[in-house]
Amino acid sequence: MARTKVKDIRECSADELAVRLRDLKQEALNLRLQQATGQLENPARTRIVRREVARILTILADRKRA
Repeated sequence: MARTKVKDIRECSADELAVRLRDLKQEALNLRLQQATGQLENPARTRIVRREVARILTILADRKRA
């Protein structure tokens, strides 16, 4: 999954964001397991996933406040 731009995230519905958030959290878990077993090929992917989760959570919080 490629990095998603904020503009694209803002266009998604709350349900789509919830699904994407669940998928990213699952991917983060898999990356942590790969790192623990020494099988992680791209360590930078962990950082990208973490930041995308933060972007989605920020947008969801903004919508909740509005």
